[in-house]
Amino acid sequence: MNMFNDALHLMIKSADGSYTAYSKEYDEHYHSTKDGALFESLKKHVEPAFLAKGGAKEITILDICFGLGFNTLAMLYHRQKNAPDVKLRIFSPELDSSLVSGLLDFSYPDEFEEFLPIITALVKNGVYEDDTTHIELFLGDARVYVKEFAPKTFDVVFQDAFSPASSPVLWTREYFADIKNIIKDDGVLTTYSIALPTRLALYENGFELFINSGEGFRDATIASPSPLDGFERVDMEHKIKCNPLVCSLRDD
Repeated sequence: MNMFNDALHLMIKSADGSYTAYSKEYDEHYHSTKDGALFESLKKHVEPAFLAKGGAKEITILDICFGLGFNTLAMLYHRQKNAPDVKLRIFSPELDSSLVSGLLDFSYPDEFEEFLPIITALVKNGVYEDDTTHIELFLGDARVYVKEFAPKTFDVVFQDAFSPASSPVLWTREYFADIKNIIKDDGVLTTYSIALPTRLALYENGFELFINSGEGFRDATIASPSPLDGFERVDMEHKIKCNPLVCSLRDD
């Protein structure tokens, strides 16, 4: 039986023609159905990450959370089209093991066709490697996983967990403190969230905030421990002054 028609997940076509899934447990889609699953991965995560890390010969990425694998696959797709010599090292936690085991039944867009053997390897072995690519999939708690890495390991973090309302533990000030520890000083974090509590949790951990905007998708957020060229800075001081009662999410 295709698990995307089971009691927990439902496959849904999004606006760009690519499919995403709906989680009945979290009552959320894995991607914006309005922006489109593939389009969202490219525009809100992959393209701004490549823009910020332009010229890098190797990029180490933390993909929170793996889900359907779109961000990882979109990174491979974009790399192949624009910078085939760049080496990618991708590490990704995913709590839902039943989701991962069902990915072989998922209807991926044609753009990902040649990368589907990678999905097979990850589902069966949890790891894939070739001359330019290393991917590890961790089945378990992302909060535990991020503590295993040495400081300043990652060039890029894809912060793409379910929303703060559905999965608050992956959006707290303490969680982003752990992310700050393992991201490089010139690293970038991308996320679809523009919520002020999310931005505040990043800001309180020393991240500078920037707007990711463009045609055909809703605004998103980019964060970095350092200033970034090519992106409009979010004036957090002004936003805090205008919203004095706003608080970041906390573990307790």
